[in-house]
Amino acid sequence: MAPDITTAAINATTEQPKVCGGSGRAYVTFLAGNGDYIKGVVGLAKGLRKAKSIYPLVVAILPDVPQEHRKILNSQGCIIREIEPVYPPENQTQFAMAYYVINYSKLRIWEFVDYSKMIYLDGDIQVYGNIDHLFDLPDNYFYAVMDCFCEKTWSHTPQYQIGYCQQCPDKVQWPSDFGPKPPLYFNAGMFVYEPNLATYHDLLQTVQVTKPTSFAEQDFLNMYFKDKYKAIPNVYNLVLAMLWRHPENVELDKVQVVHYCAAGSKPWRFTGKEQNMEREDIKMLVKKWWEIYEDETLDYNYNPVNVQHFTKALLEAGGVKFVPAPSAA
Repeated sequence: MAPDITTAAINATTEQPKVCGGSGRAYVTFLAGNGDYIKGVVGLAKGLRKAKSIYPLVVAILPDVPQEHRKILNSQGCIIREIEPVYPPENQTQFAMAYYVINYSKLRIWEFVDYSKMIYLDGDIQVYGNIDHLFDLPDNYFYAVMDCFCEKTWSHTPQYQIGYCQQCPDKVQWPSDFGPKPPLYFNAGMFVYEPNLATYHDLLQTVQVTKPTSFAEQDFLNMYFKDKYKAIPNVYNLVLAMLWRHPENVELDKVQVVHYCAAGSKPWRFTGKEQNMEREDIKMLVKKWWEIYEDETLDYNYNPVNVQHFTKALLEAGGVKFVPAPSAA
């Protein structure tokens, strides 16, 4: 089980100068193309409102996101930031998922130095509790939840072959003749970080000389931040497969962030026919997502007071550049 958050956050000592001027805080997510992930981002915006977060949601979008979707995001109070794609070097790597290649574009969010600290959340994540306190974690670290090595996409690794997983390290001991244990490995669907131009430029330079691997930008971020990574409890990013792989590590009633990344679990595509999707806990979590998504009282325009919060967030961000949707008129 991941260490307690208070343990994970201690001993922040060395100060690293930032190349930024922002003092605000914000959540940030990523959106590309004209597909149905727009529903996930809308659900996330509404979930943050239901959890009474005091911070805005920034959406980093690629140029191929259509105006219709930008208009929807704008109507939900999102701050839209258009970014250019980032591609890894040309290679023959077989990614765990074909679309992972575009996820390298997430590296652009380190350029958002209008903010001093941000919490990144994938578009297939929902927030069920207020997690604003994570912004108060000590600076100069990268915080995220440990991943699991039990998925078949890890079958090329010694971890999978011997049955070793960092979620239950005592169940199968790491063989001494295999050398040192693998370093802690996080899921990059949720993380707490500090935008920084020096880090941003170094990330982009480093990715161009780093051979891509199966899990694309997640592998890259794990490599890049291995010395700064601090594990936080899985209540802040419950990957649904944990429910059947490591149920002993899950206290579902305490979970604050759910990551709908298991095959067939996207609420807006859910049929219940895929493997493990017939589980009652999965059906319950999908139902919870829909309850938020369909709740019109959580729409940004439902409460005029939200306009004041949105304007205040823009001002605190120091005149952050954003791409407004076209007028409905």
